[in-house]
Parts: sequence; structure tokens; C-alpha cells
Amino acid sequence: MSVSQPPAYVYRPMTADDVGNAHGLSVALKWPHRLEDWAMLQRVAQGFVAEDNGRLIGSSFACHQGEFSTIGLVIVSDDYQGKGIGRRLMDLALATAVPRTAILNATQAGAPLYEKMGFKSFGEIQQRQGQAPSLLPMPLKAGNHCRNLTDADSARLIELANAGSGLDRSSVLADVLPGIERGIGIERDGLLRAFALLRPFGRGLCIGPVLAENADQARHMIEELLSKVPYAFVRIDIPADCGLTHWLEDIGLKRVDSVTPMSLGPVPAAADGVQQFALVTQAIG
Repeated sequence: MSVSQPPAYVYRPMTADDVGNAHGLSVALKWPHRLEDWAMLQRVAQGFVAEDNGRLIGSSFACHQGEFSTIGLVIVSDDYQGKGIGRRLMDLALATAVPRTAILNATQAGAPLYEKMGFKSFGEIQQRQGQAPSLLPMPLKAGNHCRNLTDADSARLIELANAGSGLDRSSVLADVLPGIERGIGIERDGLLRAFALLRPFGRGLCIGPVLAENADQARHMIEELLSKVPYAFVRIDIPADCGLTHWLEDIGLKRVDSVTPMSLGPVPAAADGVQQFALVTQAIG
């Protein structure tokens, strides 16, 4: 009598040639990621895929950012759920993170798996989106000046992004900056103190990252960016405790989802009086 054998799934590193099929995984979940959003992550992170007879059925990424690695886009096709594939893809991503601390933003469905793996939650990230309102930016405090970013600002942007996020943003920003729609910053005493980027992402445009000394600066820059794209579809992912939630709700950028930041150890800490008010993406942090 023959004994049926479990299928032999293939696990391997993701390549640029896999991006199209991997994008299909998020399309099936009705996630908004474009093909270009997947391609960006494939360039800046280490990705893995699972295959069944040549069919791509799962993915995971680890984006190494200094002392931390952000784990993202851990997806398994619906018809392959419950077979341990997601856990194996997570293990592959986590293995590349060592000796860094792994962090991630967990969906409600994914959080129980990550808790079993030892991850601890440390906050909430809100996904907010809607039609950009037509509004006038609030005034800045005396001595602060808002201006467009230039190529000469790149090194300072990385300094600010590193300080506000607690992550090393060098590789991520080097990939993101050439494709932005608009970038603005706040300068004081000849030094850039804050910045915000407007980028194509998902169904329309995304605001992020946003790094600032305080919520007033962050709000001013977000208003400046929104004022340039009235009525466009805009998304922004913010820490729930950043001080912008009620204002964003009032101007029509409604919360449509929340994810839970989780870590396998210490959590990233802001420094130098700068705070992250909006993420790059949920997968990258």
C-alpha cells in the first residue's frame, strides 16, 4: 500500500524576477501595493519565497536597518494556509536578522503567530487615508522656514530619519528619494530640523516618512504637501500616540486599519529631539 507523502515546498531567496508573482499575492488579499512598491522592497531588503511546483505561494522580507531588521510582507496564498509555510518564511527572514533585533508591524491575523514566536507589542500604527483636503498650512513659529528639499539635503535627511526612527535609513532613503513627488523641510538657524516626503504608493499618494521636532512642525509640512495635491487619494501611516490623530480625522484622513508594532527585544528609540510622525511603509517602518 502506498503512503502519500507531504508536498515538498521549495524555499529560496527572492529575486527581481519574482516581483510580479509576489505582487499577485498582495493583489489576492486586496492590499494596495503596486508592482513598483514590491520592487522597491526587493531592492532594499532580503526577500524569500515559497514555491509549489514552480508556483509562488508565499513571501517574506527582512529589511536590515542598523541594529534592527524590519520584517514585512509575510504572505501565504489562501489555499496554502495552515501548512506551516508562513512560519518557515518567518524563520528564514529572522535568520538573516541576527544579530540585529527583529521588529514588525503585525496585522490582527498575524499577531497570534508572532506572539508565539516571542514578539512583544509596543504600540499602535494607524493607517489613515482619504481625499486630500484643500487647506491652508498653519503658520510656523518665528525663526522656522519651510522650503523645498534639494539633492544637497540628502545627508541631513538621513541624519534626521535615523534619529527620529531609531533605524539606519541610509539604504532605504537612497532608494526612495529619487522617486518622490515632492519633499519639503523646515529650516531654523541655517539647519534643516524636519522633513516630509510625498510619494506614489498603492492607490495614489503616500505621505511619509515625516520627521519633526514636534507635532506642529509635522502638521505644517503635511498641510503643505496636501495643499499641492487637492482631492488626490492620500495615505499616511502614523504612530497612534504622535499627536496628529484627531486633526487627521477632522480633515478627512480617516483611520481604515491599525497594525501592532512588535519586537523580539529592545525597541527603536528616537534621539536628538526628533520624532517620526509617519512611516515609510508598514513593511519598512
